[in-house]
Amino acid sequence: MVDLKVKYLGLTLNSPLVPSSSGLTASPDRIRQMEEAGAGAVVLKSLFEEQILYDSDRYLESQPYPEAEDYLRGYVRDHAVGDYLKLIEETKKKVSIPVIASINCVTADEWVDFARQIEEAGADALEVNVYFLPLSEDLTAQEYERIYFELAERLKGMLRIPVSFKLGRQFTNLTYVVSRLAHRKVDGVVLFNRFYEPDIDLEKLELTAAPVFSQPVELRQTLRWVGLLAGRYEGLSLAASTGVHDAAAALKLLLAGADAVQVCSVLYEKGIPVMADMLQEMKAWMEQKGFNRIDDFRGKLSYARLNDPVMYERSQFMKYFSDYH
Repeated sequence: MVDLKVKYLGLTLNSPLVPSSSGLTASPDRIRQMEEAGAGAVVLKSLFEEQILYDSDRYLESQPYPEAEDYLRGYVRDHAVGDYLKLIEETKKKVSIPVIASINCVTADEWVDFARQIEEAGADALEVNVYFLPLSEDLTAQEYERIYFELAERLKGMLRIPVSFKLGRQFTNLTYVVSRLAHRKVDGVVLFNRFYEPDIDLEKLELTAAPVFSQPVELRQTLRWVGLLAGRYEGLSLAASTGVHDAAAALKLLLAGADAVQVCSVLYEKGIPVMADMLQEMKAWMEQKGFNRIDDFRGKLSYARLNDPVMYERSQFMKYFSDYH
């Protein structure tokens, strides 16, 4: 009988599919539906540092008492944090799958104490999203990267639950960043995060938001980097995210070496039950190929296990597509 169990962040998951942080994972009842559809774990909707700061500033604009600023900022922050801790507690009562909390931050200072509260509320792991546009001409890439490393050190020094970092694709040397996080005993990384991107409305002459959902073609970058990094760092789990819209995409990422596969856009587009369909297709493929467990084929086509891994390394078209006109 086919077994879909996997290990991710030291946790046992009944399947490799993990709904990623989104509006869909802000409801304990909806998360219960995800468990029924076969989700191996769930990442709760992120609490955004930027949103808390924005709400604080907007609230302060209407207040005539500047001396109350610190109190009001603390009130807004504590209220948001309190609601999030309640989400963790209520979700843990509803489901038996691992519940991974998520914080989205732009500094290394604000979230350390909050992370301890997340652990106390019962979260099984913590996923950290750190992102900011490198707009300062006075800071080097290394100085920006230091924020990730400092936060990793502080969180790993105080938490007992596993910690993962969800990373973007914009690093000059992603391998270096992942290796430094692994050196700091981070339990996992997620490749890749999606960020807000602007667009321009030519009719209204306005700046707008670009579409937020991923496209299947985006799987390629995820596949490349999962394959390149799989198995390099002992004890470091890899989750794949972005571009996963069907069972075939999930299987490809597992073959490349992912320990778990995060899904999001496909849940919005096709509904939560699509996970059950994906898992059934994955089981059928495994039976056809004679695989009883995911570990029978996970990483089989990773960079580290290929005799000729040049396809992972190639970044130019000339060898493979030079005859195309």
